[in-house]
Amino acid sequence: MSQQPETMSTNTVNSTALPPTVFADRSDERLVEDSSPAELLRGFIRRMRSGDLGMVPVLVGLVVIWAIFYFLNPRFLSSRNLVELSLDSATIGMISVGIVLVLLLGEIDLSVGSVSGVGGAILAVLFVYQGWPLLVALLAALVCGLLIGSIYGLLYTRFGVPSFVISLAGLLAFLGVQLWVLGSNGTVNLPGDSWIIDFANFWFLPDWASYALAVLAGLLYFGLRMLTIRKRRSSGLSAPSTLSIGIRALLLTAAIGGLAYYLNIDRGIGYMPLLWVAIIVIMDQVLRRTTWGRHVYAVGGNEEAARRAGIAVNRVYLSVFALCSMFAVFGGVLAAGRLQSVAQSSGGTDTNLMAIAAAVIGGVSLFGGRGSVYAALLGMLVLQSITSGLNLIGVAAEVRYIVTGAVLVLAVTIDSLSRRARRSSGRF
Repeated sequence: MSQQPETMSTNTVNSTALPPTVFADRSDERLVEDSSPAELLRGFIRRMRSGDLGMVPVLVGLVVIWAIFYFLNPRFLSSRNLVELSLDSATIGMISVGIVLVLLLGEIDLSVGSVSGVGGAILAVLFVYQGWPLLVALLAALVCGLLIGSIYGLLYTRFGVPSFVISLAGLLAFLGVQLWVLGSNGTVNLPGDSWIIDFANFWFLPDWASYALAVLAGLLYFGLRMLTIRKRRSSGLSAPSTLSIGIRALLLTAAIGGLAYYLNIDRGIGYMPLLWVAIIVIMDQVLRRTTWGRHVYAVGGNEEAARRAGIAVNRVYLSVFALCSMFAVFGGVLAAGRLQSVAQSSGGTDTNLMAIAAAVIGGVSLFGGRGSVYAALLGMLVLQSITSGLNLIGVAAEVRYIVTGAVLVLAVTIDSLSRRARRSSGRF
């Protein structure tokens, strides 16, 4: 059953030849198989068969969606439409980053839409009516988001109120708070010369900067991976080959450079989607490389085991709920800049649906403990691609909701099937 018996027998035979830590670490097959392209391919096939699908389903789905809409309307993959798609994805995509964190714990936050509306309302009222500097108003809104999430965390950890109930109550309560903050006018228009409007709509990287960004991304990836290799080898652990890391870095540079070239045909890479992607990359590094990030996965995988291992479980829950609400406010602020106003409907309609669905479709398990923050990026691109494509071919709005719901059910079904496959193969 799985790799464990094989590893134990090998360890018994060769215990005098190699340190035990090497064999203990070989349970992480991806590091061992990265020694050559052939081994990497064989390991990838084995993981697919055992249910460790990762982000493969969403990547395949994104390619299929783009191919279908390009066939129906070639304008879908035009540079102009892709630029618009990136701008539209960044607002709710920022909210989805927080949803990923909560789902990694096996919990849920149904109030992110209402909280994002409150964040936008606080920013607009403080900036327009109270005359606060825009940056100070932005920081005040983010702090309010942290406080809201902290209240959720305290209710969950101190009183045992389920996150579903807490956030459902928050959905209703903060909708009322948003109406109260906006007051009788109901709508606050941001000044047309404010930098947040330019940031969300009109600021784009120069061509040279976008190509420099591609090179920088490749160098950063190569440097971080080389640090990991050096650290693991100095500890006597298995590590990927330098050649494979170099090839990946070159491919990453080429991919970002090609994307930059194509987007530069229109306006280029926007500052707002660039910030969104940068935060995703930072949060991914935090989750994978810090003690806090490892604790998040541990608590989501098995809370009781994490508690017995000495992890401060309540602190993990508190910090994750606080970050989730902060990212919700951040998304609401970006949406205010994108729409150039805040209204009573801000954060409403399908904001909750899109933020949660993006994380799930992107590959985060609803059962906790599995997934990546990149799910917010890929899942949001899938949903926004569906919206953009259906709009281009003139399909009614109700069809978009039906298609989005079907994609969400499909993603959850794949997650359940892969979880069953991992259990049967001993990987769960």
